[in-house]
Amino acid sequence: MKPRELHYTLRFIAPAFLGDADQNGRWRTPPIKAQLRQWWRVAYSAQHEHRTNVAAMRADEARLFGAAGDDNGSTGRSLVRLRLDRWDVGTLAKKDWKRLAPVAHPEVDRGIPTADLYLGYGPVALNNGPLKANAAVQAGESATLTIGLTSNVTDADDSRLRLALHLMHQYGTLGGRSRNGWGSYVLEPVNGTPPWPADLDPRGLRRWTDALALDWAHATGSDDKGSLVWTTGPKPDWREVIVSLAKLKIALRTELPQCNLGLDAARGDRQLRDGIEHGTPRPRHWLAYPVTRHDVMAWKSLELRLPNTLRFKLRPTADGQVEGIVFHMPALPPPAFAPDRHRSDIERLWTDVHAHLDRRLRPADGRKAAR
Repeated sequence: MKPRELHYTLRFIAPAFLGDADQNGRWRTPPIKAQLRQWWRVAYSAQHEHRTNVAAMRADEARLFGAAGDDNGSTGRSLVRLRLDRWDVGTLAKKDWKRLAPVAHPEVDRGIPTADLYLGYGPVALNNGPLKANAAVQAGESATLTIGLTSNVTDADDSRLRLALHLMHQYGTLGGRSRNGWGSYVLEPVNGTPPWPADLDPRGLRRWTDALALDWAHATGSDDKGSLVWTTGPKPDWREVIVSLAKLKIALRTELPQCNLGLDAARGDRQLRDGIEHGTPRPRHWLAYPVTRHDVMAWKSLELRLPNTLRFKLRPTADGQVEGIVFHMPALPPPAFAPDRHRSDIERLWTDVHAHLDRRLRPADGRKAAR
């Protein structure tokens, strides 16, 4: 195929914490390319009907995106080149950050956190000002993203890249705390680049219990109602959506009966000065780990971390408002956690989470409303 280019306007819907060497928010291509590779793997899995040979996938990824070197010492340049028309620092200065509304958390005994601190802790600081860095990329900022494809990009590569970009448009977020919705963006085709299809490729869905066969996020989950995707409904701006999502995340961690983390000596729990050390993992630990003041004995010494496979995204609506999207990309926890995909507590936990979201939110992206 001939060399060609794809052009998109990348526009942020929520502030993005894209740190440069000085930890200032700055437009940069490396995190965008890393995001493209992440969603390319999801597209690869979809187009292989989730029967993925990981070694073959990694070889294809290295051929397409380049590799620093392999076991034979060979290197390869990327067949996919990214360019931004701006590399400047974001316009949201530290002094201009305004705290969001407080959110009640029954397990927080040192004051009620604000929604931005709860969902953005790290980039959003507890003390010494609301932002850790000097700036962030502001909601509404945009840049032109050009993706150059060399003549060695095949038709199959092209199809997979376009699906990955469509997935990025629908579900992608960039920067620090992006799984909580920060750095949500849209990719709007421009300059002759074909518009997005009306619907995503349905092969990107996989029944969530089957998706637990793999320990990497390779598909959006589904169940008998369709895709595991929900929406908060439209809100006036990103601030109200972040507050809504913060309240939802607190509810998922504190309101479900399975998420109770009380002391149970029969399970080997020990009361420590700074919390409880649990002898065996509870269902809430499989939601995300670590849990403040609730370590698991076998995991504590290994300093394990388990990110939540439930992710947040902000999208613009047709009438100029913003909605929050909640979607599940199920995967088995890594081997270090010694997980059993058939453990009843893991599957029961996520079944209850999905039911809770059905009650609290609206269905999105083809999901059927609960009856």
